[in-house]
Amino acid sequence: MEIRETHPFDLTPAEAIRLQERLREQVRRSGDPGAVSLVVGVDASYAKGSDVIHAVAVALSFPDLTVVERVSATAVTTFPYIPGLLTFREGPALLEAFRRLTSEPDVIFFDGQGIAHPRGLGIASHMGILLNRPTVGVAKSLLVGTAAEPAAEKGSTAPILRDGETIGMAVRTKDRVKPVYVSVGHRIDLSAAVDLVLSAARGYRLPEPTRQAHLFANEVRREGSGEGRQTTLSTPVR
Repeated sequence: MEIRETHPFDLTPAEAIRLQERLREQVRRSGDPGAVSLVVGVDASYAKGSDVIHAVAVALSFPDLTVVERVSATAVTTFPYIPGLLTFREGPALLEAFRRLTSEPDVIFFDGQGIAHPRGLGIASHMGILLNRPTVGVAKSLLVGTAAEPAAEKGSTAPILRDGETIGMAVRTKDRVKPVYVSVGHRIDLSAAVDLVLSAARGYRLPEPTRQAHLFANEVRREGSGEGRQTTLSTPVR
């Protein structure tokens, strides 16, 4: 995959915040991904207290959600764990994983926030700018804003509000399970992002792209290294 010229990641937290405030002006909060035939789920895993980041990208055909490629990369970070600055900890490993990906995704799902972020630039938005692809943030908890509890049935939604503005949507992906929190990353509108998340929900709380990425990231971490690992598949991984 082509990656835009990247900025340095070895910044102080204060420098990282200033960079986020500049980059958020580049986020496109609307867009139509068109006919979607390939999606990618992204996640990173590391042991508690460890600075070794195992990042993965898993490509799935759409809408059948068959896994067709899995790649991983491992990097050591010096950036501390600070809520709201996740990209500066995980970003270098994620970009290396994307460099190894031969698939060309139409949409990328991130386990994290898009614009539903204190400075409007969560990992899905930040990486979307660098990758220049439509991206969606699918988070397991709120970072900013408030949302009512959606109705219990799959497909129910409730807006995530911040100062009266809708910055995302709480989405019930399975009957009577906790919702996920969907927000625009880059180059896609919220309605399309929610529709894609629901189309990719197959009986689990997490949509299949991020579920498969989560499983693979933990697998790579348990094995101790993702360096150089690439797998192309013709059958689903379950």
